[in-house]
Amino acid sequence: MMNNGKKYEPIHRTLNIILAEDDYDDRLLFEESIDELPVSVKVNSFNNGDELIEWLKDDRNKMPDALFLDLNMPRKNGFAALGEIKRDTKLQDLPVFIFSTATNEEMIKQVFKDAAHYYIKKPANYWELKELIYKSLKLIADRDLDLPGKESFMLTTDK
Repeated sequence: MMNNGKKYEPIHRTLNIILAEDDYDDRLLFEESIDELPVSVKVNSFNNGDELIEWLKDDRNKMPDALFLDLNMPRKNGFAALGEIKRDTKLQDLPVFIFSTATNEEMIKQVFKDAAHYYIKKPANYWELKELIYKSLKLIADRDLDLPGKESFMLTTDK
């Protein structure tokens, strides 16, 4: 187990999350960082927005605690998936964390306007990734998921 010396408080609630991410390496890093944290998380992964929406709309599936959504995916991108989720009365309360490399100000404004909960810019550094995922999981576990104001929308390692 890799360790950067940071101590994480255990999260004592099992979390059920979805990761919609088409990049295999990014999915692997996301799941590896969760494995190194003192948390119990069940991750369901989807490669594109079509599969994601189909799964979410299937009444046999239990609604997850949160969704980590990449914006740049094939077939149905994250913008389209987010819009569809927020227009569906059954899905609109699902907390959505945008998880993307995009830093374009207009794109970030758009997903804020579309009621995403938080925006995480994928860091290049593994330790930052782990820190951001932990912060997100803590927010989810604590059910601290009111829509944030613009000043708290971007999750960073220094907040």
